[in-house]
Order: sequence, then C-alpha cells, then structure tokens
Amino acid sequence: MESTQQAFGYPTLFLLVLAGALVPVVPTGALVSSAAVVAFHQTAPFSLLLVFLTASLAAFLGDAALYWLGRRGMGSKNGSRWLEAIRSRAPEDRLTQAQEKLAGHGVAVLVLSRLVPAGRIPVMLACLMAKWPLRRFARGNLPACLAWAVTYQLIGILGGSLFSEPWEGVLAAIALTLLISAIPSVWRRVRGTRAA
Repeated sequence: MESTQQAFGYPTLFLLVLAGALVPVVPTGALVSSAAVVAFHQTAPFSLLLVFLTASLAAFLGDAALYWLGRRGMGSKNGSRWLEAIRSRAPEDRLTQAQEKLAGHGVAVLVLSRLVPAGRIPVMLACLMAKWPLRRFARGNLPACLAWAVTYQLIGILGGSLFSEPWEGVLAAIALTLLISAIPSVWRRVRGTRAA
C-alpha cells in the first residue's frame, strides 16, 4: 500500500507544485503540508526527505519557467500572455514596494518573498523589470524554494504529530496553511479600513 502511494504520490506532488508555480492559484503550500503529514505517518525511512526534494525541485523549476516566460514577454514587441497573467496578479502599490526592496536588499528579498503568501509574484515582476538574467534569478530562487519547502513541510509534520490518523493531520495542515495565506489580505483590509 505504501509503495503504491509513493509511486503515485511523489509524481503527483511534483506536477501539482510545478503547475502551482506556473499558475499561482493552486495552494501549493497546502499540498506540501498534506504530503508531509502522509509521509510522517509512513514507515518508509526517507519519505519526508523525498517530499522535501520533490516540492523544492518542482517549485524551483516552475518559478524558473515562469521567469523565463516573463523575460520572453518583456523582450517581445507585443508582450506575452504569461507576462500579462503575472502582471494582473500584482497590484501596483505592491509592485512598487517590491522594486524598492529589491533595489535595497537584492536576493534576500527574493528569498523572503517565497515565504510571504502572495509575495512571490510582485518580487518576480520586480526582478523582470530590473532585467535580472535568469541565472541571477535562479541563484536567489534556489534558497527561496528550499526555505519554502521546509516551512510548509514543518507545518505538515506538526499537523501529523498532533493526530494519530493521517487524514486528521491533513485537515489540520490544510486549515493552518489556508489561515497563514489569508493573513496578509486580512491585514491589508484592516489597514485600508483604518486609513479610510
């Protein structure tokens, strides 16, 4: 049973995280946390390591592909659908803020952007507008993807350790990751209400 889960689970996790990096509407953090819960409850010795490697590699490759598509769009006369899709996900004020932080702190901002819900796209756009080569973006994005995978895997391990049944841990991990994802938008609304 576990070998069947692994045979389908890791490729599925890889494809879903890759798709989530390319189309930033898939809750990839919840996927990684859920996979970590299941791996925590398995007897295979390297299950958690395989979840980490699978998730971080898929996130890295997906980000690199999205950045490459964005660079192609920046270089073409008419832009591209991918660049427009990325641009539509970044409000103007957040893009300006990302550009200022990127100019001041460089790669550190790229690493932190992967850990902040909805922070990756504005910083990626700022990198595109600063005309970072793909190689420079990839060097900064690698530690970002590793830190992201570790963070969401730890959430899954926490959920898995609190409950004896994997499905209970999966529900807890999904709830926690969705709560973490909602905090920035709630905070912006509260700040906007106070300013008004």
